[in-house]
Amino acid sequence: MAAPYPAPTRPRSRSTAGVLADIDARGIHTIMNLGDVIGKGPRGSESVRISRERCAVTVRGNWEDFLPVEDPSALGEAARWWNSELTPDDRKWLRELPLVHDMVLSGRRIRFFHASAESVHVRVHFRHTEEQFAAMFAATDLTGPGPEPTVVGYGDIHVAYPKTSGGRTLFNVGSVGNSLDEPTACYVILEGVPDGVPSDPFGLQFVRVAYDIEAEIAAAAELGMPELDAYTIELRTAVYRGRHAELGLTTGTVDAPT
Repeated sequence: MAAPYPAPTRPRSRSTAGVLADIDARGIHTIMNLGDVIGKGPRGSESVRISRERCAVTVRGNWEDFLPVEDPSALGEAARWWNSELTPDDRKWLRELPLVHDMVLSGRRIRFFHASAESVHVRVHFRHTEEQFAAMFAATDLTGPGPEPTVVGYGDIHVAYPKTSGGRTLFNVGSVGNSLDEPTACYVILEGVPDGVPSDPFGLQFVRVAYDIEAEIAAAAELGMPELDAYTIELRTAVYRGRHAELGLTTGTVDAPT
């Protein structure tokens, strides 16, 4: 049994703790992290520590691709703050993360990457074209040559969904600490027989875990994290920050749950 999921904390300790407790209670023994371990929230070094200790595989996300530089002078002010939370060893580990991971479960070749088969910076949304769907299964410079998968799991968009077409399944694992579909942590359970055959059982399940959002917001405020208002609204509403102005969402209009 394996549980792939993105960003064990993104970086949020309470959402991660809840998800890991649920995983442990189910007896799941393999955890995969689909990237964006750092950024947007506080405690980046703690996120790295948890991923290194608990995840069998962590793939590189777009934040790991640009943030963990040794000379942060070219980064924006907020990015420099998130960079400063990391140790030199954290940064080195993040820069060396693989872009893709393949496995075989119940006869199905399963591929995991962060955003797309093209790049960690090329985004494929829930509403996508048939061409975009097909491209997620292609062999590319990022994935390398070899057999194409029949199942692909990815992160990046923070919106969980499954789609099956033409005998192939694409799924997004959502987000543990920064969901943009509903304000809970989300992860996916894959069940099957490692290196098995297609006649072996195979399952895919989405799991939602509630956590103390207000405590996470308070922790970010105490640490002086930048972009706190956008972070607060995203955690409370699960609405992407790029739409806050359009929808008239501010910390004054979005109250904490009672």
